[in-house]
Amino acid sequence: MKRESQYRVSRRGVLRAGAGVLLAAALPPLPARSAPPDGYRIAAAPARAPLAGPDRPETDVWTYNGTVPGSLVRLRRGEPTRLLIENRLAQETTVHWHGIRLPNAMDGVPGLTQPPIRPGESFVYEFTPPDAGTFWYHPHANSLEQLGRGLAGALIVEEREPIAVDRDLLWFLADWRLTEEGGIAPRFGNRMEAAMSGRVGNTVTLNGGGSEAESFRAGERVRLRLVNASLARVMGLRFEGHRPVIVVVDGQPCDPHEPEAGRVLLGPAMRVDIVLDLEGEPGRRYDLVDDFYDGLSYRLTQLVYDERPPMREHASDAPRELPRNPLPEPDMASAERHTLTLQGGMMSMGGISSMGGMMGGGGMMGGMHGMMGMGGGPVWAINGMSMAGDGHAGMKPALTFQRGRSVVLVLRNETAWWHPMHFHGHSLRVLSRNGKSVPHRQWQDTVLMAPKDVVEVAFVADNPGDWMLHCHVVDHQMSGMMTVLRVA
Repeated sequence: MKRESQYRVSRRGVLRAGAGVLLAAALPPLPARSAPPDGYRIAAAPARAPLAGPDRPETDVWTYNGTVPGSLVRLRRGEPTRLLIENRLAQETTVHWHGIRLPNAMDGVPGLTQPPIRPGESFVYEFTPPDAGTFWYHPHANSLEQLGRGLAGALIVEEREPIAVDRDLLWFLADWRLTEEGGIAPRFGNRMEAAMSGRVGNTVTLNGGGSEAESFRAGERVRLRLVNASLARVMGLRFEGHRPVIVVVDGQPCDPHEPEAGRVLLGPAMRVDIVLDLEGEPGRRYDLVDDFYDGLSYRLTQLVYDERPPMREHASDAPRELPRNPLPEPDMASAERHTLTLQGGMMSMGGISSMGGMMGGGGMMGGMHGMMGMGGGPVWAINGMSMAGDGHAGMKPALTFQRGRSVVLVLRNETAWWHPMHFHGHSLRVLSRNGKSVPHRQWQDTVLMAPKDVVEVAFVADNPGDWMLHCHVVDHQMSGMMTVLRVA
């Protein structure tokens, strides 16, 4: 690697410290088109990808249609779609369409909502997306390894009235743990890591290829769709010399606003759409830095301006606010209230009961089989109870809601670690954080919670079925931080 900035270190140092980064060029601008007439055909299969850069050996990965990230799925709001998934892996899989408010039978949780797709078999997902926005898809079977080996792709549901921008770009960010030889490091499910921040990698890719910079023209306005497909890495993105404006969070439009302290916070599984006015100087370079982890800041990429004169004299004054999706507004006066307390992890692992696959005995270290069956009790819990793995038949719901009822959930993080809490089949109106109202009318399906946070969310339980609620640090999910909420 070139030593071009203070964020670059030697490859050996990167792999040891877990702070290294490799980059990829942005996908081409997103065309405005609907799904193929006969739907999408997507094959989950092994392949090879140049994750470590063009001058390094390719990495054995698992992909959707042979690429990392997988095929971009583009749909239109309110139009039915059909997606046929072929399993060419040597193990069972499913696909979860993350953030889509779809029928329960299409949610992709093995045992709970569908039989797993066996090797050599296929499954057809059919649904009509009710919301426009940026979403993604990934497995919900052996999630830790399958996602960690590359199974992930973006799904965009087009707005009927998009905002006016010069370019619409997707940056699909993923975190990998690679060996010195460029392979994916083994030992998924290390119990010590699971009790802390999870499997944070040493290599970050952007759209799966390799580049040091992204090219822009002064005066451009771009819509940048950011997707964090990492197993565990939280990102805090700073755009040097620029003022990003957040317009969509987790696929749901919000009041346009600048991020707190200028940093776009992106937990695993979260999506944030920003509008970026390119007001820098022609010919200059500006760093885009991820400085979420103390002492492990690195340059994700550079915004590089070409030498042409600005596209326009002044920044565009076109509206940045998107039309809202048809989300039902909760009735706060009649809403029932419940508290879900997040517990466990290193430094506080007492008071946890076990259900759904966790067994007692053993020590703190071990591989996936040791963590899930032979070594130690559960690591994490919600309200004192642990559900482990990816989902299975007969999971008892922690709470049951009458269909159509408004619900307020108080999420209390009593742990020392960060948790992006994802609720299937619904979007959550974020009301308050630590007693302070959350502005900008934000809805999320994945709520990032800092240590000791108390977050209040609300929703209308209008989508019937048994729905997973779990941490999207996948190690945390697999080792107990998961539950089921039923809408009957």
